[in-house]
Amino acid sequence: MFHVKPSDSASPNNDFGMDTPLARELADLSSRRKALSGVTVRFSGEPRIFAMSNQKGGVGKTTSAVNLASALAELGAKVLVVDLDPQGNASTALSIPHTADVRSIYDVLIDEMPFADIVQVSPESSNLLCAPSTIHLAGAEIELVSQVAREFRLRRALEAYLAEHPVDVVIIDCPPSLGLLTINAFTAASEVLIPIQAEYYALEGLSQLLGNIQMIQKHLNPQLRLTTILLTMFDARTRLSQQVAEEVRAHFPDLVLEAVIPRSVRVSEAPSFGQTVIAYDGNSAGAVAYREAAVEIAQRGEQSSQNKEQ
Repeated sequence: MFHVKPSDSASPNNDFGMDTPLARELADLSSRRKALSGVTVRFSGEPRIFAMSNQKGGVGKTTSAVNLASALAELGAKVLVVDLDPQGNASTALSIPHTADVRSIYDVLIDEMPFADIVQVSPESSNLLCAPSTIHLAGAEIELVSQVAREFRLRRALEAYLAEHPVDVVIIDCPPSLGLLTINAFTAASEVLIPIQAEYYALEGLSQLLGNIQMIQKHLNPQLRLTTILLTMFDARTRLSQQVAEEVRAHFPDLVLEAVIPRSVRVSEAPSFGQTVIAYDGNSAGAVAYREAAVEIAQRGEQSSQNKEQ
């Protein structure tokens, strides 16, 4: 599994001239960048569809969705981000127009518009696509109640699109709730990716989310699996972050990525420029961490494909 551990090689004779915490941090970051530059991954051609979900707000869900998408696109994957959050933040981060007059995921869910009619290419990369959200999506939860096959509308539209427009990875950015939009995401997805902040109450509400996933598995989508947990907002200087990480890994030893996403000013700044942190400052600690997480996700998928073939 790909992950570069922090370097212990910093010394008074290192490249930064002194043995200080900052020097060790810079040396570690440099070695991780170097390790990433030599990584290659293979995508099987079978699309992996992730629902990015956590009912708690402010855990880095949308930030992780767009940055992982950008990092995977950089690795050579064709990636589609489905912005299912009425706030439209994923669309903003990918520089995708999503004003009220733009054709969006709302038109797909409510008016059965073909998916291909709403997908836009992000200026960041030709490998990075987005199905945008608009303000109209805020009322979709109520409108979906009376629709036929209301839980399957995203799945059917996405299946029709993928049959004609193959992609390697689909990331559905869910709203921070467990309503019909999220149920549509779970029904359309094959995998669930949960970002968890490395802070107090990190696991609060997670049991309800896991219960909903099990309910979807039982009644709507037997193929759905929780495969990935990503620790976000990690502050290595605090004992609290370390304790939360240990607790999450103890509960989900096979699901938590080795890569962790640190608190980062660059990650927070990037959306205001209509960019992911990968494009905004690809050498920053946040960008390197998301690249490591993307490589790990891709390698897990590669391993899973090999296991199926055997």
